[in-house]
Amino acid sequence: MKHLAACLAALTLATPIWADVDQALQRHILPGFEGFADAAQALQKTAAQDCRADAVAPAYQTTFDAWMTIADLRLGPSETGALSIAFWPDKRGFTQRSLSQFIADQDPAAFDPALYSQVSIAARGLFALEMLIFDPDFADYGPDSYSCALVRAVSVDLADQAVALDQAWQQDFAATLRSAGAPGNTTYLDQSEALRALYTQLLSGLEFTADQRLGRPMGTFQQPRPSRAEAWRSGRSLRNVLLSVDAAQALAHRLTDADLPETDAAAARIHALAERIDDPGFQNLTQPQARLHAEQVQQAVRAMQEAIEAEIGTPLGIAVGFNSQDGD
Repeated sequence: MKHLAACLAALTLATPIWADVDQALQRHILPGFEGFADAAQALQKTAAQDCRADAVAPAYQTTFDAWMTIADLRLGPSETGALSIAFWPDKRGFTQRSLSQFIADQDPAAFDPALYSQVSIAARGLFALEMLIFDPDFADYGPDSYSCALVRAVSVDLADQAVALDQAWQQDFAATLRSAGAPGNTTYLDQSEALRALYTQLLSGLEFTADQRLGRPMGTFQQPRPSRAEAWRSGRSLRNVLLSVDAAQALAHRLTDADLPETDAAAARIHALAERIDDPGFQNLTQPQARLHAEQVQQAVRAMQEAIEAEIGTPLGIAVGFNSQDGD
């Protein structure tokens, strides 16, 4: 299953009694967005008190952990809202260039939240903040510096985005999914479409993990690209892989009340294989043994995709629909 977008098919079983969109929302998705908003607001308060890199870093890690619970959901308000929260892959280094320009110009947008919400997405969100507080070229700043003010600005903007995204899901889009097939719902014409949408997100997230979170830094055997790893500066590339797998496993269990032994075994194998990886930032992938271990994790992630298809997709008659993370 190389490109999910190629698999445009319908749901053949309308509403199986054990396919539960509401439980997925109530017990996984909505708590995830709420938790992310809470964490981002705590990060903002931390930065307001002390915006230096060492002071902000722990709250940043907690916020990124919370984000990973719902990071791979790219539908509804998240289809566009996630782009300025997590601008990655950054194939042309726009974040570094944007932040460097901000600092060089002492851009006044850093002192005006309304202005900052309109700047390039490359200078916003988790990856802009990561560069400011973890990259040696940016992180050595004092408490009264412009860079410190910029950290505060990105933190305020991130918290505002997190709250807005949470509210959009809680107050609007959750009802759209729940009311699939009801009069006036033009997004999902029947309940099967809502189920297929969430199922698509589930598999798309795992595909993104295999192809991007693992595949990008692996590059080729002749030319690995460790600096293309997600969040390598903060040393959480492997953690993001595992958290994305955990989120997929949790969502899978919320979409059905059937047992998922193959899916659970695949997730456990991913965690077991990940223990062999020495560098959580994937910076040692130039070494053949390190690359082999990453390849094994990648293969296990693909096996988890296949397990979910066998244990959820096939029994429910679901084929995957289009997802915004698919394709080129």
